[in-house]
Parts: sequence; C-alpha cells; structure tokens
Amino acid sequence: MAIGGISVEGQDSDNGKITFAVVITSIVAASGGLIFGFDIGISGGVTTMRPFLEKFFPSILKKVASAGAETNVYCVYDSEVLTAFTSSLYIAGLVASLVAGRLTADIGRRNIMVVGGCTFFAGAAMNGAAQNISMLILGRILLGCGVGFTNQATPVYLSEMAPSKWRGAFSTGFQFFIGLGVVIANCINYATSKLSWGWRLSLGLAVVPAATMTIGALIISDTPSSLVERGKLEQAKQSLAKVRGTNNNTEIEAELADLIKSSEIARASKEEPFVTIFKRQHRPHLVMSIAIPFFQQMTGINIIAFYAPVLFRSVGFGNNSALLGAVILGLVNLGSILVSTGIVDRFGRRFLFILGGVQMLFCQVAIASTLAASIGENGSKHISKQYAALVLALMCIYAAGFGWSWGPLSWLIPSEIFPMNIRSTGQSISVAMNFATTFVLSQTFLAMLCHFKYGAFLFFSGWIAVMTIFIVMFMPETKGVALNSMHQVWERHWFWGRYVKDQS
Repeated sequence: MAIGGISVEGQDSDNGKITFAVVITSIVAASGGLIFGFDIGISGGVTTMRPFLEKFFPSILKKVASAGAETNVYCVYDSEVLTAFTSSLYIAGLVASLVAGRLTADIGRRNIMVVGGCTFFAGAAMNGAAQNISMLILGRILLGCGVGFTNQATPVYLSEMAPSKWRGAFSTGFQFFIGLGVVIANCINYATSKLSWGWRLSLGLAVVPAATMTIGALIISDTPSSLVERGKLEQAKQSLAKVRGTNNNTEIEAELADLIKSSEIARASKEEPFVTIFKRQHRPHLVMSIAIPFFQQMTGINIIAFYAPVLFRSVGFGNNSALLGAVILGLVNLGSILVSTGIVDRFGRRFLFILGGVQMLFCQVAIASTLAASIGENGSKHISKQYAALVLALMCIYAAGFGWSWGPLSWLIPSEIFPMNIRSTGQSISVAMNFATTFVLSQTFLAMLCHFKYGAFLFFSGWIAVMTIFIVMFMPETKGVALNSMHQVWERHWFWGRYVKDQS
C-alpha cells in the first residue's frame, strides 16, 4: 500500500456528461474568483504609484526619495499604516466567511455569491472615491466581506455542480479567474501608473468584476444539493435535469434520491455543524480544512503576488519595470492554472501537489541565494540587470509551480471532501483559515523582508518542504470519487482509517 496514496473510484449517479448548462453555470460561478484576484493585483500595484503614496503614505515616499547608496532596500516599504491597508481585507474576509457558513445552508450558495458581489461593489466604489486613510480602510473591509462570502460559496457550488469525473477541472476554474483577475489588475495598474488620478481609476474599476459576477449569479440556478438541503425538491429535480443534460427520469430520480438521503442523514443528527465537525469521525476532514489553506498561504504566493511590484522595486527594478514584472508573473501563473485544468483529473491531486511543492522549494532557495549574491546581506548593493532578470525568471517558475498545484487544489480539496451535513461549515473553516494566515503574513511580511532580508524566502521554502511531506503522508487521492462516496477514501487510508471506520 502506498503511503497516503489510496485511490477510490466512487460510483455516482451522475452520467459524467459535460453539458452546455453545467459549463455556463460553472463559468459564471467561477468568475467569483475575479474579484479576489482583481483586488490582490490592484492593491499591490497602487502602493507603488507616487500620487497614491503622496496622498496616503507620504512617509514611504520620503524613504523612497531619500534612498541612497547605503539605504537598506529591503526596508523602504516597511510601514504599519501600509500594512493595515493591505491586511484589513483579510480579517474582514475571515469574519465574513464564518458568517457565510451559516447563511449558505439557509439561503443557498448562489444567493451568498450575490451578497458577496454587492458588498464588494460597495467597497470598490468607496476605495475609488477615498479622501482619507479611514475611507480607504473602510472600503477594504467591505471588499474583504465580499471576498469572504464569495470564496466560501463558489468552490462548494462548483464541486456540487460538476460531474464527478470532471470535478477537478471545473473546480480549478475558480483559481483560474483569481489568476485572470490578478493579470487584468496588473495591466490596469501599468496603464494608469502615469496618471495623477490613476490610482482612483485602478481601485474604482473593481466595480466591474463585482457587477459582472453579481449579474451572472442572478441568472444561474442554485446547486441541486443546496436546493434539496432547503427542501426545494422540484427545483432540485429541474436543476439536475438541466445540468446533467438528460430527460431520463430514472437517472434523475436516482441522483435526487442520493441527495435526499444525504440531506435526511444530515437533518437526523440535529446537531450544530460546528460541533459535528469536531467529532472523531470527521477528524481527517477538519485537519485538511485547516492544513490545506494554511499551507497554501505558507507557500508565500499571495504575499509575493500582492507585494510583487513593491518587491521588485525593493530589489532594484524601476516603477514601470516592477509593474511589468508583476504582469509577467501573473501571466505565467494563469497559464499554469490552465495546465492544471487539463491534467488534474488525469494524473490526480497528489501528483500535482508533490510536483508543485518540489518546484516551489527549489525556486525559493534559488531566489534567496540570488538576492544574497546580488544585493548583499544588508541590501545596500544595486542589483544588476542580469541578476534582476534571474530573480524574475525564478519567480515565474515558482508561480508556475503554484499555479498547477497549491493554487487550484487548495480550493478544490476542501470543497469536495466533506459530507453534506458539514460541507458549508467545513468550507467556512477552510476559507477563514486562508484569510487568517494571509492576514498574519500581510501584517508581518514587509517587516520580515526588512529584518530577514533574503532569509524571508528561506522561511517560506522551509514551510514548502513541510507541506510536501504532509501531502505524501496524509493526503489520499480524491480523483474521480463521488461526493457521496468520499468516506471510502478515508476508511481505506493507512492513517485516517482508524478515525472513520465503523463510525460513518
């Protein structure tokens, strides 16, 4: 038996057929990732724009302007106020995702996406019109609430809508739209960076993906699972017929019966889901819902994506070059997500996790070594064009490794492993952990970069080694397993089996 490598091909009632309806609804739902990606790209870019710094962070501008030969370039952007601006979104998202866990079961996945889109729209409008730092941070909090609602509901929506055979490919769509949002945002930043009011345009244009997602969510139906969970059986049957592309009443009734059975089991427990998930039989689910999003952020990707323009400027790139470097990084990540979409249901989740982990580990160590050799331990040397190109190339290889592994899979795994009675709760914990870890990292990264210097990349490389070992030992293969058959994966696992056998 391969350690952790159990694969169970579950038999589901769906016919594995990809229909036009399921493709359209999945694309619309996955577009919820746009708002998260757009925010990551926009917010990171505007912090390098001179008019933005003049209005809100003049102390940073003074440090940039006075940077001389002896200045430690790692510390130029170390600012508590700038950190508060960047990290306020994540604490708001944490709270919103936990609230969404309760609301999703009551009002449905689709409606939560609508609420998230509207909240994000309000935050984007406020940021674009911001007159002081208080408005800016309040706008960020509204953005965080919108992202928290959307990130909780969308991955579950995609997993429940997709045929089991292609669930991995459909679910990676969420990460694809996050990556697309980052690329679009970086292109907008590059185009507006020379305008005195360019930062307002960049921040305000976030209303576009918010409106797009909200309107799209209003025209799609909710998932059959969610409709059954809320007692809307006739609507659930219609939704199943539409997304499965069949009028075969026998097939539809069989899958509907499976969903009703799962829903009845969930209701029979009459127990608070946040209590149920801590039971011994759900130990593997709980561990994965915490470990996977935690490890995703400890790859350092969101910090590097968010601070990419700042990071590139810190190591010697000019402002426009820094923004262009961030665009290139985003495009590489986007391309690698497409690769993941094509192979995740063929080679499986574990293979991509391990491959991406090894690739990112190599790149983080190489980036640290390159920075140590080029700008010195104190960060006082000027980086040469050759070293700058090498840093960008290594970051691109790193972004590719993340894009076909921990990027999409960290949203996919938590959305597919939970039984119906704790699915919304499990996804809420997963998203909350993602935001909590990102919040801590965004609070500390600039200070870490200042004090650890190139050692910050060695810090993340150590975590990548740990998470890769964790996947090898404890993550079973879930490729092709029906959602209602997922318990078999844990029962047959060398470690988790002791927790779930005879208790499911």
